[in-house]
Amino acid sequence: MEAVILILGLLFFAFVALGVYAGVKAVGAAKRGVDRTITQARRTVEDTTLRAKSYGQPGVAGELAQLRLALRTSMRATQEALQTGVVEDASLSESLGLFQRLSVHGRELDDDLKRLEREPDRATVASLLPGLKQRTERITHSADSLRWAARDRARRFIEDDLNALNAQIDVEAGALRHWTVEPDEPVRGQGQPQAEGHEPGSRQGQGQEQEQEQAQGSRRGQGAGPADDAAQAITAPDPRRQTAYPWQKAARPETTS
Repeated sequence: MEAVILILGLLFFAFVALGVYAGVKAVGAAKRGVDRTITQARRTVEDTTLRAKSYGQPGVAGELAQLRLALRTSMRATQEALQTGVVEDASLSESLGLFQRLSVHGRELDDDLKRLEREPDRATVASLLPGLKQRTERITHSADSLRWAARDRARRFIEDDLNALNAQIDVEAGALRHWTVEPDEPVRGQGQPQAEGHEPGSRQGQGQEQEQEQAQGSRRGQGAGPADDAAQAITAPDPRRQTAYPWQKAARPETTS
């Protein structure tokens, strides 16, 4: 019984600890969400204010607002491009490290510009503007170079992948269109030798005809007796009764004068 109570107590404390941990995590996530929202809202307000000052206030104040707006826009765009690209391309981690180092100089410049906005001595601020513009251009140029290099790299990967995909699709399309046409079967009786004995003028038919002629000649020879031989010996054979062949000329009849 005491063991059961001990187990139930341990389970109770485990559930309580788990609930406290989950609550802390939820509060931390909510706090980070609120901080992120506040930061974005503050950033939006600052950007809107800088745009208004750059277009609405002439002179030194407007130029300082333009420098801050250009710096913030370039740095934010580069940060988003690198953070998004490093998820798919790990080689951008070095570029992201360089950008973090560049961000230190960017924040220092932004702080300097912000302080000069509240500086009452406009003449001194005007004398510092050429150097501030040069610093801003150098930082924004470096940030833009990193951003466009990362975008060109991603675009190049996309083009290479698309080219490879197009090549594979062309091969597959060619394979789908490749079929062999079976030749038509020859017509029965054409191009094939006919059966022996059925072909006109075949060797077997000619042999049979020759055998029949020889048999008829032998029968005629056997049927002729000694009387026939004697008659042929006494009486000259009639040339008109001789067997005529196609290549022999016909016998001419005798004429009496």
